[in-house]
Amino acid sequence: MPSTYNYLGIELMATGENAGTWGTKTNTNLDIIQQASSGYHSQTIAGGAQTTALLMTDGDSTSVADALTNAARNQVIKLTGSITGNQIVTFPTDTEGLKIIFNGTSGAYTVQLKGASDTGSGTTFSTTDKGKKMVYMNGTDLIEVVLATDPAGSTTQIQYNNAGAFGGDADLIWTAGTGLTINSQKELRLADTDDDKYVGMKSHTAVGTSYTLTWPQNVAGANDYVLTSQTDGTLAWAENTGGTSWQAVVTGTSQAATAGNGYFIDTTSNVCNLTLPAGTLGDEVSVVDYAGTFDSNTLTVTPASGEKIQGESADAVLTNSTERSAFTLAYSGATQGWLLKNN
Repeated sequence: MPSTYNYLGIELMATGENAGTWGTKTNTNLDIIQQASSGYHSQTIAGGAQTTALLMTDGDSTSVADALTNAARNQVIKLTGSITGNQIVTFPTDTEGLKIIFNGTSGAYTVQLKGASDTGSGTTFSTTDKGKKMVYMNGTDLIEVVLATDPAGSTTQIQYNNAGAFGGDADLIWTAGTGLTINSQKELRLADTDDDKYVGMKSHTAVGTSYTLTWPQNVAGANDYVLTSQTDGTLAWAENTGGTSWQAVVTGTSQAATAGNGYFIDTTSNVCNLTLPAGTLGDEVSVVDYAGTFDSNTLTVTPASGEKIQGESADAVLTNSTERSAFTLAYSGATQGWLLKNN
């Protein structure tokens, strides 16, 4: 029974054959294994549009640069030369195994890699792609194994997926010890659940002086707190004390007022006396004729001891033929006391 060869070209010697030559043939087989597992081959494909068939010869471990004889067996193959047309490089179709192919050619033309009898398209280096590809021959087709490409962009630029390759953007920069910088007034966008809409944040068009805002350590202590800022850019939560705090309807004959409050006074059944607090500059007290009855049952407003209303040290008795009247008293100081803010 004669010897046979596997797809790497290794001679499978039959019993009783090759007497006296086993050592030589075994060494050749070991060289072939070395080629397939770690061999490097440089192959020129210089010239115009053409097909270059990389070969593999049974029982032959010869591997010479730019010689096609056993070029296809090597694990790493570099294609070289100046190409002036699109190139096709084929591999023996009935082989198997991983190979790394470098496109070291010059010239803005494509280089296609495929099996010699492959009906598929294999994989192609674009006109500008002078990188590397890992391919796999499965005995029928040549298939590309997608590799992570070399980083794109310049130093400090953040990398991102750009259609299966690395991309870099001059406006997206990471600086060690400082952090992320988004240039050119571009936004940081926080999308909603279905990515339909977003909340964006970006810089002012022309910042006067660079500054940093530092967020509060914890969430607000209660609802309706407001965010305040210090001169160093530190943000803090503060209770929202602005505006009038309106109280429940007053139906009794007397009510002690508190600065900042508003009172709905109902004099449907009786007169009412509202006593003002001791004033501090800027304090306000607001009053509304709740039932439109100040004209029939009066509201009397009394200042705190030693203070004035409209410059007078006396009560103010409010009667009004206009239903639903309202007014606000603002404290101006000791000379004039509480003054009508609106008439």
